[in-house]
Amino acid sequence: MSHTYETKIAEAIGTLQELVGAKALKVTLAFSHQSEDAITISLAQKAGIDFDVFTLETHKLFPESHAYQKEIETFFGVRVDAFSASSKAIMELEEKVGEYGIFDDIDLRKECCHVRKILPLMQALKGYDGWISGIRSAQSITRSDTKLVEYDAKFELLKFNPIAHFSDEEVERYMRECGIPKNSLYDKGFKSIGCKPCTRAIGEGEDIRAGRWWWENPEHKECGLHLHKN
Repeated sequence: MSHTYETKIAEAIGTLQELVGAKALKVTLAFSHQSEDAITISLAQKAGIDFDVFTLETHKLFPESHAYQKEIETFFGVRVDAFSASSKAIMELEEKVGEYGIFDDIDLRKECCHVRKILPLMQALKGYDGWISGIRSAQSITRSDTKLVEYDAKFELLKFNPIAHFSDEEVERYMRECGIPKNSLYDKGFKSIGCKPCTRAIGEGEDIRAGRWWWENPEHKECGLHLHKN
């Protein structure tokens, strides 16, 4: 069934109200410095639910993303708590992987993602009943089966994806109509934003996720945070 833009917004807010608010679930929202995350914060506030916000400090983020985080905190009146792997874990990773290892071996790249993202995510999700993400089915082949509500077996809690069915155009429309600030990297040709070594601007006509881990095949382009079984 085809959903209109307005229906998708109402469905997202209603889902959060019914499955989070009405059940008094303790949830936290993932902020990864992209428009999708800003929209989920907006929708969660419109739903009137209680939620925390976290980000993963990988120590490889763009300066523009750090600046955007502060801008979003001010705009929405929220605090974004940062989680990071230990200094020891980061040091051991860098000694093993080096500066270019992620480009030469997919296993080393995944290990880098595991240490910089998965380990701190495990800490960020401790004590919660569920988490809210901004992933969308239209983003990539690895996310095509994303649902509004899922059980995250990896972390053993509920996962809410309020904008799972938003198109690229609807993301732009929501940001514009609500006057939400954007990460300045979008104006520099970036369409999907992550760590600096693994993210590049894209050209006209390229897929929005083409700039992430661009040296790998599309079916491998995930860091382990959002995995779906086919």
